[in-house]
Amino acid sequence: MLDVLEVVTTVVVGLMVGVEFSVAFVINPILNALPEDSGQLGHAHGGRMLGAVMPVWYVGSLALVAVRAAAGWNRDGAGLVVTAGALLVLAVVMSLLLLVPINNRNKAWTPENRPEDWKEQLNRWDRWHYVRVAVIITAFTLLVTALT
Repeated sequence: MLDVLEVVTTVVVGLMVGVEFSVAFVINPILNALPEDSGQLGHAHGGRMLGAVMPVWYVGSLALVAVRAAAGWNRDGAGLVVTAGALLVLAVVMSLLLLVPINNRNKAWTPENRPEDWKEQLNRWDRWHYVRVAVIITAFTLLVTALT
């Protein structure tokens, strides 16, 4: 049963990391290269769509890691799993304090109502997102190392 938990945890966390990596290094550069207002409208739509899914994914990933840490407490790599969980907690806290407030504003913007500093706010979101991606990649790496 622990083997199944490890596979599910690895897949769920790995997919989350892949989506966030893709947002940082594929989707946002594409949106930023679109002409006129298309990029901002794409960011707003992405903020609404992923803003609804990612909280569940982050909390679910953290819960799976916590369950795996508890269930495999006496196994090799338990410390790495706990550290991975701590990094996921950091990613959730970063999200709530730094990224979600910007995203909540961004998802309601249109070309008619966006603030003058909208590009600066999106750039700030991008910078914090890069840090968060590094944190969750590190968490995933520790998790995979512990489980192999």
